[in-house]
Amino acid sequence: MLKLVRRHGSPFFYMRGTVRGISIDESTRVNFRNRKAAEEIKTKRQNELLEESIYGKRVTVTFSQAALSYRESGGKQGGAYRLDDVIKHFGTTKLAKIGAPEIHAGAVAVFPTMQPASRRTHFYIPVSAILSHAHKMGWCDEIKFEWPSPSEGVVRWLTKEEAHSLIDEGKHIKPLMTFLFYTGARISEAMDLQMQDLDLDRAHVQFIDTKNGTSRGVPLHTRVVEAMRKYLAVYRHNGGDVFRREDGLEYKHEAKASDRIKTVFKRACKRAGITNFRIHDTRHTWATWHYQKNRDLGALQKLGGWKTLEMVMRYAHTNVEELGDTIARL
Repeated sequence: MLKLVRRHGSPFFYMRGTVRGISIDESTRVNFRNRKAAEEIKTKRQNELLEESIYGKRVTVTFSQAALSYRESGGKQGGAYRLDDVIKHFGTTKLAKIGAPEIHAGAVAVFPTMQPASRRTHFYIPVSAILSHAHKMGWCDEIKFEWPSPSEGVVRWLTKEEAHSLIDEGKHIKPLMTFLFYTGARISEAMDLQMQDLDLDRAHVQFIDTKNGTSRGVPLHTRVVEAMRKYLAVYRHNGGDVFRREDGLEYKHEAKASDRIKTVFKRACKRAGITNFRIHDTRHTWATWHYQKNRDLGALQKLGGWKTLEMVMRYAHTNVEELGDTIARL
């Protein structure tokens, strides 16, 4: 059976021993001053090991344990994946008790206001990845469930005049706004951009390890180069994050990229008279402008870092003014 022990230098009780041939040496994560709580965890762990020895890991492995193994094996966990939110929801729920109904209910519970396409990205994809990993490890049967279909949604974009009005109201995020509107960068790509990946002399920026798992380079518009030179002349930081707080310090990376500037962005929109516009819509705006001028979906896909041509087709659907003469000929 298990017993509680203390390790030199650790403030926690450890569980050490063997249950029906299964040996462990694990931390309770409970301070040694709270022996009662540690005893409860030890008893629970003993029962789990007993159950595992009889029925195998298929009935004992929890979602949290599978997620930890997935992370340690090199599974994707940043960027689009809201893994911590997903893990918090399922927690110690055993894999044997998770099926399609629980997954669909979890998607709504964790992200109640998200659109189906966003839930697909932030919930269904990471859940599928973790459960697939668990299945390969022999911890659960294959769980099949349908994902929400990607939705094109409504493309919200601004005219050049509207965009410049919003940029002008941006105060200390004015350079960031210029960068977003004229590079098509995702807000996470901009907020995580490092100085060594920005080359103003070459008018070029490199986005490393982007949302779709690849890196890409984008030429910089002259407006961006000019705005960034003025910005860096004031802050003069030689390394680290390019875009920073008004006081020149780096934002806390624990916060979601869009949340770091959410308040100042909303105030800028209000001052500029822009409504129903999200920070991600700067990317839609850039893509719309690009297609209007170039009519080249292949180039747009490459510069914007979309995986498939279908994902950029909505910008062609939005820009139908050039087809007006075809209607006139009817």
